[in-house]
Amino acid sequence: MASFVLKPAYLGCLVRTGRFKSLFRTGNAPYSTRSYATDADERAPKIYTKTGDKGFSSTFTGERRPKEDHIFEALGNTDELSSAIGLAREFCLDKGHTFTHQLDKIQCILQDVGSNIATPLSSARESHIKKTTFAAQPIADLENWIDAFTEELPPLTNFILPSGGKGSAALHLARTVCRRAERSVAPIVRSGEADPDVAKFLNRLSDYLFTAARYAAKKEGNEAKIYKRPE
Repeated sequence: MASFVLKPAYLGCLVRTGRFKSLFRTGNAPYSTRSYATDADERAPKIYTKTGDKGFSSTFTGERRPKEDHIFEALGNTDELSSAIGLAREFCLDKGHTFTHQLDKIQCILQDVGSNIATPLSSARESHIKKTTFAAQPIADLENWIDAFTEELPPLTNFILPSGGKGSAALHLARTVCRRAERSVAPIVRSGEADPDVAKFLNRLSDYLFTAARYAAKKEGNEAKIYKRPE
């Protein structure tokens, strides 16, 4: 008997963005029908594979590289970024912010960012590229969201410190992780191994997170701390 395998992170994206039902209706469900069990053994697959015990891991193209490779460094940073956004989202949900659906979408797009990074073009076949091409539309979405937030915010006249409530501070933290992710992706893009739009997305995402942090603070009636030069 075949068992359906669906990555938990991607499943969460599908459920929160309402794509789960539509994918099944169209027959494009993101699962594999690879059989991990027989009729006599219907145990779920184990989360651990032991294939990385010697310090090597695989790209989507099948290359085995050391875990300190720049590809896996960038993947780790984007994974950490998604986790930081997830934490900020929970704080924002507690305060009833209406933009949390945007954070949901961003976390899903970061899965696509990771797929593109994990598919170095030097070893990718056409079939790999078709599955992991990164679209430019998410960049435009971020810009539209930033513009909408900015219309409701006062002009920025001082250097602000990460603050303004738990949601705002968490979004600032996510912004700093995003900058690190961008720095780790930049050399991969420059070498031609990843799509330039991936770097553009991360660059714009840090601007979004900064603006969203200010917006969250304003909606909660909190003031961000202003930098003051120590006497």
